[in-house]
Amino acid sequence: MSDKQKSIVGGMTVLGISGFICKVVGALYRIPLAWIIGESGLGMYQLVFPTYNLLLTISSAGIPVAISRLVSYSLAKDDPRNARRIFRTAMSLLLLLGSISMLLMLLFSPALARRVGDPQTHMGFMAIAPALLLVCMMSAFRGFMQGQQNMTPTAVSQLIEQVGKVAIILPLAYFGMRISVAHAAAFVLLGNTIAEGVALLFIFIVFKRNKKIVRKRPQNENLPVQSRGSLIRQILSFSIPVALGSCVIPLAAFVDSGMILNRLMDAGVELAEALVLYGRYSGYVISLINVPTALSIAIAMSLVPAISSSIAKGDRKAVKKQCNMGIRYAFLIGLPCSVGMSMLSYRLLSMIYRFSSAEALQVTAELLSMSSLTIVLFTVTQSTEGILQGMRKQRIPMYSLIAGVLVKIFLNYTLVGMPSVNIYGAPIASIACYTIAMVPNLCYAYRHARIRMDVIATIGKPLLATACMGVLLYLGNRYMPPGRLWTLLLILVGIASYAAFTLWIGAMTREDIMPFVRRFRRKGGNP
Repeated sequence: MSDKQKSIVGGMTVLGISGFICKVVGALYRIPLAWIIGESGLGMYQLVFPTYNLLLTISSAGIPVAISRLVSYSLAKDDPRNARRIFRTAMSLLLLLGSISMLLMLLFSPALARRVGDPQTHMGFMAIAPALLLVCMMSAFRGFMQGQQNMTPTAVSQLIEQVGKVAIILPLAYFGMRISVAHAAAFVLLGNTIAEGVALLFIFIVFKRNKKIVRKRPQNENLPVQSRGSLIRQILSFSIPVALGSCVIPLAAFVDSGMILNRLMDAGVELAEALVLYGRYSGYVISLINVPTALSIAIAMSLVPAISSSIAKGDRKAVKKQCNMGIRYAFLIGLPCSVGMSMLSYRLLSMIYRFSSAEALQVTAELLSMSSLTIVLFTVTQSTEGILQGMRKQRIPMYSLIAGVLVKIFLNYTLVGMPSVNIYGAPIASIACYTIAMVPNLCYAYRHARIRMDVIATIGKPLLATACMGVLLYLGNRYMPPGRLWTLLLILVGIASYAAFTLWIGAMTREDIMPFVRRFRRKGGNP
């Protein structure tokens, strides 16, 4: 395996582990959070978050990827001087966009609260508004580090964010409930803002230390100093398509936050019950779905600077290997996660969350079982998006996602409003969305990398290993008694059996495993 591939694996390992831990903590902390603020409070919290995510994506999604790609390209050309100028220019843009987004949310919080159908949520919109500026600033530092293919600061700051949220949010939620449910939801969102501030402080300290390392890199004096205007044009030309593509999913969630609630009521569901259903779907189901998708995001984030650096050096062979590896890993991770979570949905939910009735648990388990099928679709979509962005084909994933989300919005409006379907229309719409987004991404990634897809190695072998694992999970699910310990044992059986089957079938090879093993053998097992 080449040094470049090892670098990708290293980045994937660091980001994947931290992202996985963050998602697990994020899902688990909702257990005590739901106990404290209840399903109605959780529903209020989830009504605010899509709007925040949309504004955050608009203001910051594209520029950090542009920083990562452009810095990586400049450093590969021995041009650290312009790499530093790229960062400073991008930081100025992010400060401006973050400030505008924060002010918009503060000023229009009453209107946003009315749009989601609950005027009491206006306090929540105000509480989380400053986080827009904080995350924009932090994303600039993360992009600069990722451009150097140093994923550790991003990973550690993500852990600080998530652990900080748990430590800060739960006490705030408790005190908020002594006033009202609406205050509790607002205090939870305020806790998010405080945690982002702590993470920003950490990554700023790391950045100050890292600046000296970049300055010591050799500078090719034959390369000209790029003007600020030229850098702004480069950043915007790359970041605008990425930002538009990244906005598509948050925009769909933003539309869903208002549409699903209203369409459930159109289907004959009372407001209180509709709020609870939406809270379970967005708070419980989506949180669990997001746990394994952290690994796909890690793949995509590692691929962008690696492919960009290879292109800068004119190494087409490395680009082909990186693309093949990224897509194969996406299927290796996505397929077992989709099947495993779908088969164990009832056990997972009963192990993690508390439900008011057996019927509530059953409905949520059915939603999770259906929604789990989006994991592999999302994983492949994310990986191919990273590949295309690294090859400066960032418009392709933007168009494919737009097409997918338009279908998702149409299906949500149509299906959720049907009394016979109601909330089950949401996962159906998501499956359709990611299928439509994945197929063209996959085709264009192979086309622009100039490689042919090895269907057996990329899909066939991981699918066979997943099917073998699925047989064991089916038997365990059927014959093992209920209970947390039995569920944990069944999860471990699934992981171990999949690993064994992938090695036996040849879906994973010794060459795939050794970089991960070497990484954990380093001093203290540190990334």
